Amino acid sequence: MLEARGLNVAYGDAPALWDVSIGVGKGELVSVVGPNGAGKTTLVNAIARLMPIRGGSLWLDGTEVTHTLARHMCGHGVAIIPEGRKLFAGMSVEENLEMGCYRAGARRFREETLERVYGLFPMLRERRMQAAGTLSGGQQQMAAIGRALMARPRLLLIDEPSLGLAPKIVEHVFDVIRAIHAEGVSVLLIEQNAASALALAQRAYVMENGRIVSEGKPADLLAQPHIREAYLGLEQG
Repeated sequence: MLEARGLNVAYGDAPALWDVSIGVGKGELVSVVGPNGAGKTTLVNAIARLMPIRGGSLWLDGTEVTHTLARHMCGHGVAIIPEGRKLFAGMSVEENLEMGCYRAGARRFREETLERVYGLFPMLRERRMQAAGTLSGGQQQMAAIGRALMARPRLLLIDEPSLGLAPKIVEHVFDVIRAIHAEGVSVLLIEQNAASALALAQRAYVMENGRIVSEGKPADLLAQPHIREAYLGLEQG
C-alpha cells in the first residue's frame, strides 16, 4: 500500500533522513521505533507531505505521490495523528472532530463515523460541546484520534501517541489502535515506547540518526542484543 524508497529529507542544509526505505502493506500495522532525534517525526511528516522530500520517492497503491500536496493526501485515504495532538483549542470537541471529515467522501458518512468515534471514546460524547483546549492530555489524544478517524482513512499515520500520557491512558490508546487496525485500517505507528510499539506491530523498523538500522518481525528484532539493551533495558541472558 505505502512504499517509501530511499527518502532524503533535510532542514535547510542539515540532513535529517538518509536513504530511508519503508513499507506498509494493505491491512498491516507497522511500527517505527527509535530514540529522540532519530528522525521518526520527520519521516511521518514527509510521508504525510508536510515536509518536502529532497530525494527518493513515495508511492501509494502503485501511484507516485512524492510531490503531492499535503491537503490532497486525504483524498488518497491517508490521515495523520500528529505528535502533540495539535487540536484547535478554542473550538469544541465536536467541531474538532468535524474538521476531520471536510472531504466530500468522508462528509457523506459524518453521522455514522461520529457515532463510531463516540463508541470508541464515550468521554468525547460527554464533552462534545467543551472547548478542546480544556481537556486533559489523554482526552486530547482521544480527540486527535477521533478527528483522524472522521476522514475514514485507509492508512493512518500515528506519531508518538503515548507522549506525555499516564501509563493507564497509554494502555487504553494502544487498545484503540489495535481495534482500529482490526477493522482493516493500515497503520504506521511512530513510537518511542518500543515495548508497546513492538507488542502491537506485525513488522517494525528501528531508526537511529536519520537512518533505518534494522527491520523485521518484532520477535526477530527483540532477539538482537542491541535492540534489547538500547530500547528495552534488557541484557542478553
